[in-house]
Amino acid sequence: MSKERLHELRTLLKQYAYEYYTLDRPSVPDSEYDRLFRELEELEKEYPEEFDPDSPTNRVGYEVLSEFKKVTHSRPMMSLGDIFSFEELKDWIAKIEAVYGKIDYCVEYKIDGLAMNLIYDDGHLTQAVTRGNGLEGEDVTSNIRTIRSIPKMIPYLDHFEIRGEIYMPKAAFKRCNEERLKNGEEPFANPRNAAAGSMRQLDANITAKRGLDGFWYHIPGDTNADTHHGSLEFAKKLGFKVNDTYKILHSADEIYDHILKTIAIRDDLPYEIDGMVIKVDNYDIQERLGYTSRVPKWAIAYKFPPEEVMTKIEDIFVTVGRTGRLTPNAKLDSVKIQGSTVSYATLHNEDYIKEKDIRIFDTVVVRKAGDIIPEVVRVVKEKRTGAQVPYTFPDTCPICHSKVYRFADEADHYCINSDCPAKVVEGIVHFAAREAMDIEGLGEKRVEQFYNADILKTFEDIYRLKDKKEEILALDKFGIKSYENLITAIEDSKNRDLYSLITALGIRQVGTKAAKVLADHFKDLDHLMDASKEELEAIKDIGSITALGIYDFFRDEHNIKMIESFKEAGLNMRKLKEDTAISSVFSGKTCVLTGTLLNYTRNEATAILESLGAIVTGSVSKKTDFVIYGEAAGSKLTKANALGVKTISEEEFMEMIKDGSK
Repeated sequence: MSKERLHELRTLLKQYAYEYYTLDRPSVPDSEYDRLFRELEELEKEYPEEFDPDSPTNRVGYEVLSEFKKVTHSRPMMSLGDIFSFEELKDWIAKIEAVYGKIDYCVEYKIDGLAMNLIYDDGHLTQAVTRGNGLEGEDVTSNIRTIRSIPKMIPYLDHFEIRGEIYMPKAAFKRCNEERLKNGEEPFANPRNAAAGSMRQLDANITAKRGLDGFWYHIPGDTNADTHHGSLEFAKKLGFKVNDTYKILHSADEIYDHILKTIAIRDDLPYEIDGMVIKVDNYDIQERLGYTSRVPKWAIAYKFPPEEVMTKIEDIFVTVGRTGRLTPNAKLDSVKIQGSTVSYATLHNEDYIKEKDIRIFDTVVVRKAGDIIPEVVRVVKEKRTGAQVPYTFPDTCPICHSKVYRFADEADHYCINSDCPAKVVEGIVHFAAREAMDIEGLGEKRVEQFYNADILKTFEDIYRLKDKKEEILALDKFGIKSYENLITAIEDSKNRDLYSLITALGIRQVGTKAAKVLADHFKDLDHLMDASKEELEAIKDIGSITALGIYDFFRDEHNIKMIESFKEAGLNMRKLKEDTAISSVFSGKTCVLTGTLLNYTRNEATAILESLGAIVTGSVSKKTDFVIYGEAAGSKLTKANALGVKTISEEEFMEMIKDGSK
């Protein structure tokens, strides 16, 4: 364990969360994300001085896409803490009952979908907003209106909000993927990603065809009910679809027994669930338990273990990604897991194979972890016959046969040949992806086709395709309309914002978030290219390793020539829009909240400060600018006074935020 590992985990988890929530294309199973998340939590306990409010352990949800109008939630939409065992469940309940005695718990299915907030005024549905980053989400009202089970009018004339989960039923998911395969499109990985992708369509007509539905389970306001289950019954009376499978239970034993029974019938349900949600039923106790920075203390999610099956490894082979990373995979004797046929599983890296002693022809236990990516859990060594063959990791690239390297302190091997066909194809696919230059029509199969026809070998070649009309039209299944659409998409990409181009370049450890940070700081590509290592390292959210990678990238002669080619082709090299964040006395200031605020919850005060440009942290230091205190403020206020940090009472705070620009 080390601080370096802590920062590495933060970077990894941010990337995985972006892929899962924003792109709807997860690259790792939920179980792997959960494992890394817990490892990060332990490291952050070990190194409290490394506190970062932007850490994945302090954040909820995902980045709001620019295509949708941003909406600030009236109250934050929080995530849930996770537990995975009966022991953890007993510990969670014991902590609550040590204070409040025996109480009731409302236990509900954890629907695997997209969190949503519906807003009604004078009885009419006026807005639907995704959870987003917890503080603000995306306005998807037109798409929500296509879901038949959601009432467009309710018998409630005041302002009303209700939260729940949009999901895709299993039958609709099957139909949707059959249609996508018929159209030559990549099928959705699972119903959750299908629901998220469908809800975030710019064309509501597409959403309407996907067969989405929703369950509603939380009213963030007064329902005249004293209990959570009472508010569920109130929601039903208003016409909302509530999952009637919820139960009121009274102990860890009762809850766990219900969990086991649910796991047994899980596959028979018409929708996907990935766990159970256990909530303190009494609202008064909920209020007293309160929240952490990202989760309520009165609710927890019990995550189901992935389904595991036994099969045999027929072979082990390696694939090469755009960065040159070699990933070993197992070819399996096909087996059914959770309703789908699995023929391949990831083996992650050489160390993973060695640690588990995985051999060709081994009998292994496989799980479709997180319902997404199959992985080998363990080897059934008692079934070995002597015919099993140990696997030797290749020392040359399986595609271009160049020597591969394993860098210090890394588990992965890399092909460093810049002309490796696998790297080139994957790199071009990344360049054209939606989160980068967004060139529709340049998916993996099309890029491979162009590459094999010697039409597309470099990023620069993308902008020369308009001169290859005859060669392109001669290719299989490529007509004049497809050609014209592709060229239009390529021309449109020239007008993308600077961060899109930085993302597209594929600089190691520079994803969309880092690209936006760089674009905001430098404003144009020339200034970024001229930046020193020291200047890059001084930028918040850009670490020393990332800074070195950026610096080296723009010192490479080939990359310099590529940028010049882009300029000649007419690509935009500048940041197009300036941020519209409010300028205030809190802008760029580090703030700490302490004590009990009478007019705001801790989360509400944090959201206000962050909307005014502040950085809210949990501990006081010499770098703290303001400490905002309420009643019964303790050691943090004392420390602030000792360090000479400016302190602000709640009353003063309220005066200061009346005019955010003051």
